[in-house]
Amino acid sequence: MTGWDRSLMPGPLLAVLAAALLGACALPQRSSPAPVVVLSPAPRPAPAPASAPPVRAGAERVFPAPAIASPVRPSPPVVFTPLPTPIVPAAIAARFPEPAVTFATPAFEPNRTTFTGNDELRAILHGLERSATIGEHASEVAVLPLGVSQVGTPIEALAFTRPPAPPALAGAAPAVVGAPLRRPTVVVVAAQHGDEPAGTEALIVVAQELAAGRLAGVLDRVDVVLLPRANPDGAAAFTRGAADGTDVNRDHLLLQTPEARAIAQLLASFAPIVVLDLHEYPVGGAFTAKFGGVQRFDALLQYATTANMAPFVTKAAEEWFRLPLVAGLRSAGLSADWYATVSADPADKTLSMGSVGPQVGRNASGLRHAVSLLVETRGGGLGRVDLKRRVQSQVVATTNVLASAARHADDLTKLRQFVDRETASFACQGQVVVEAAPTPSEYAYQLIDAVSGEIRHINVAWESALQLRTLKSRPRPCGYWLAPGQSDAVRRLRLLGVEVQQLDELGELRGEAYREVGREAVAGGAAANAGGATRLKVQMQPALLDVAAGGYYVSLEQPLAHLAVAVLEPEAPASFAANGVIADLGGEARILLRPAIRMTAVP
Repeated sequence: MTGWDRSLMPGPLLAVLAAALLGACALPQRSSPAPVVVLSPAPRPAPAPASAPPVRAGAERVFPAPAIASPVRPSPPVVFTPLPTPIVPAAIAARFPEPAVTFATPAFEPNRTTFTGNDELRAILHGLERSATIGEHASEVAVLPLGVSQVGTPIEALAFTRPPAPPALAGAAPAVVGAPLRRPTVVVVAAQHGDEPAGTEALIVVAQELAAGRLAGVLDRVDVVLLPRANPDGAAAFTRGAADGTDVNRDHLLLQTPEARAIAQLLASFAPIVVLDLHEYPVGGAFTAKFGGVQRFDALLQYATTANMAPFVTKAAEEWFRLPLVAGLRSAGLSADWYATVSADPADKTLSMGSVGPQVGRNASGLRHAVSLLVETRGGGLGRVDLKRRVQSQVVATTNVLASAARHADDLTKLRQFVDRETASFACQGQVVVEAAPTPSEYAYQLIDAVSGEIRHINVAWESALQLRTLKSRPRPCGYWLAPGQSDAVRRLRLLGVEVQQLDELGELRGEAYREVGREAVAGGAAANAGGATRLKVQMQPALLDVAAGGYYVSLEQPLAHLAVAVLEPEAPASFAANGVIADLGGEARILLRPAIRMTAVP
């Protein structure tokens, strides 16, 4: 199953899920150019490259998780330069009136010309940290230190948690034996891209609301963890990437950056039932050049769309979250549509529903079986223009998602348990998708005319991520063998939360070896760095492997099996082999029968 077709999906999700949980239902199968409006401010100089601080193993764990953290260094002083104000035609500006709301964040102080700084944000988070009574119950408001950025700035989340109910009342024991019992958790991440500030300001507002008890109904049902700024170095320099230029949002499998490792640690620790990722999409630019108009929507919405997604999780994202979110935004006077991007090719007028690669944040979280949602508000290139409306869009979206998560907390917990078990049961049988692509179609799209400011309706070529095409698949193995020297790959797998076992003795494993038959450079997208990636081509060779003690086994009889597939199949878009984490294909193999060898779990 690589995507889903609405016509193939069964009736209401609750009824279908209930039937599946009882084993009574089969799973669904899975003219002249118009004038260009320039809305981007003048480019700002990039910061001097900074080398990443050394990573050390065995760092102090703030909460139970396989973690590798960097040593904390004092945050360097940041000198903010007032942002240039882009020129937005009055006819377009009239479409986005300022909302009648007040926000108490540093960015909205009188005469402010910049956004909330890293030190200001840290002071706010620590100022909210306390044991507090929210609603009728005691709640902990705690800062979670997740590590430091490449420059040395702390990366911190704010957790609103309560003690879990006993298992009999909570309805279930932990999905993994020995895992800490937790209440259902929602994680919200903002500012993976440093030049998208509205999400950070919005999460400050949401944190203030939670701490003041004004969202007590949410905390009665779920815990909430807010990561207001995942890329503090990019925010300080107001650049998209991290200090070394890496796109953090495309580093969720390779984990090359401390920023992505911080997010991975958070997700592996809390196993959230919902992950919300806040971004801002660029206004004007290539879109205006191609279509003669400006994007008209306050928010563009999407959920995880990648190969091997659990279809019930996708259906929950649509029915329980996206549809209520669209309605909530519209009731607040805000417009919304599907997330769509445009290529840099001037001749290509196709709109694409975002990446279907598993290395992108929302898709990696979807392979964890979280309802993984993306909200992109208009803001790229606008500086501080329409900032209050952009932040209001993010606040409305975040509180709406939190309310939906609270409303469906019990059902989401049952859904997670079912999908976790089902995914583990798929090992050694059927097919697994190695690579997929969106389906070409058409879509009726709306935009604002660049001259008149009127709403225009156009039909566009549309790459739909709601139904994926399988480009490459192969029989699903029982697991993967890794040679004793593949400790770096094992370390990254454990950071992702994937279970790995080490072989305690010599033995034989029946499997398939990989033989490289070619490789090609691929522009952008697949790797964390925008500079491109390498795509491998391999052939499979039957093999009886004589394995030594000290090697590793990654079983697919586990909930995060599809994360393992995404990094261990060499031809996958962001595989360890294609990106040099596994330098020699002889260091890994597919295993076709369950091993009968003594093994010990890797901590």
